[in-house]
Amino acid sequence: MSPQELAELVADRSPRGIAATIARLVHTGDLLPGDRLPTVRQLAGALGVSPATVGSAWQTLASAGLVISRGRAGTSVLPGPAGRLPPRYRDLADVPAARLDLAGGTPDPDLLPDLAPALARVAAHGHGSRATGYLDDPVVPELERLLRSSWPFLPQRLTVVDGAVDALSRVLEQVVGFGGRVAVEDPGFPPVLDLLDHLGLERVPVPLDGAGPRPDALAEAVGSGVRVVLLQPRAQNPTGVSTTPTRARELAGVLRPVAGQVWVVEDDHSGEIASSRDVSLGPLLPDRVVHVRSYSKSHGPDLRIAAVGGPAIVLDGLVARRMLGPGWTSRLLQRVLADLLTDAQAVEAVAHARRVYHGRRRALSAALSRRGIDVPPGDGINMWVPVHDEATALVRLEAAGVRVARGRPFFCRPAEADGFVRVTVGVLRADDVETVAAALAAAAAP
Repeated sequence: MSPQELAELVADRSPRGIAATIARLVHTGDLLPGDRLPTVRQLAGALGVSPATVGSAWQTLASAGLVISRGRAGTSVLPGPAGRLPPRYRDLADVPAARLDLAGGTPDPDLLPDLAPALARVAAHGHGSRATGYLDDPVVPELERLLRSSWPFLPQRLTVVDGAVDALSRVLEQVVGFGGRVAVEDPGFPPVLDLLDHLGLERVPVPLDGAGPRPDALAEAVGSGVRVVLLQPRAQNPTGVSTTPTRARELAGVLRPVAGQVWVVEDDHSGEIASSRDVSLGPLLPDRVVHVRSYSKSHGPDLRIAAVGGPAIVLDGLVARRMLGPGWTSRLLQRVLADLLTDAQAVEAVAHARRVYHGRRRALSAALSRRGIDVPPGDGINMWVPVHDEATALVRLEAAGVRVARGRPFFCRPAEADGFVRVTVGVLRADDVETVAAALAAAAAP
């Protein structure tokens, strides 16, 4: 926008009025992130005001986080808050608001256990005021005992980190170098695909069927030279597929001949709220499997706790690397989680959530089936719904007041993918099931 064009839009030529005009243009999209603004002298001349007046307006806008000044490079519009997100995360966030938001992939806050009693009990034992040594064990003993008692195989080491994606990032840094090939389920979790790009790793897609990743596709990926296989053994995001014990044995059979060259990293992100069995390749491929279990969906995203268990050669390096960063995950929060894993009311709250999520999935699956759309209920809190055209489906759902996640960011090659949306049924109330099923059926049609 030229200085003259911008000046014509400014009714109030005070610093406040100039700043308000620019802010309005940013919010309406007439000025886009990265757009360069006129120089102070150019706009002052067009407005017939002093450079100090325009300079004051620019300072106001910079203080509000709307523009940034780079000296001789000029002043330009800052990206909005979504600009801080990685590409696929940004695609997921770029969906209009709606009456029913089924896009987030987050648990129902009403089904999370109450943290207040656990915090009070931990504080009553003096843990909140007790000093922590920088070189103490990164996992508190009571939590490690609980983790070991429920782990799907006997790990040489266990530690905790700040969420599942943090765990995957730190494990990948230990087992594969820049440019390495990683087999990943397709479709898969967009932030993990962003993470692989960030680490400079080459994605090798492995399609799924109703039993889990396809063995033939995994064999092809192994033949291409992958060094890591990323798996979601339960409640795969976005499809809801859980790997069956038989399929786990088939996948292990593919990997066994190259077990000394390939690592398996399992992301059990829905752990405690999953209804299917806890399946792992760990017992089948000794010392080559790292298992990650997150407690965000079951006990609360703000706990930011995921457990990691596996071979010492990986976990020792991971712990050492964290000592050069966060050091450890809050031991106070670890004790809160340990309390929640043993308190009868909290245990029942998680079990209740598991049953409710199971019922919500089945209710929507049945409602869609009555409308001619076959979507297996799967596991976890998401369902993967086929549509004739993604863009058309999103427009129709927006008109119906329903927000879902676009499907393309979940694929390894988004430009070549179409025909799905992800629906977070974890927050779907019984009264809305028929309404949502009707909207999805209408949106899925040609």
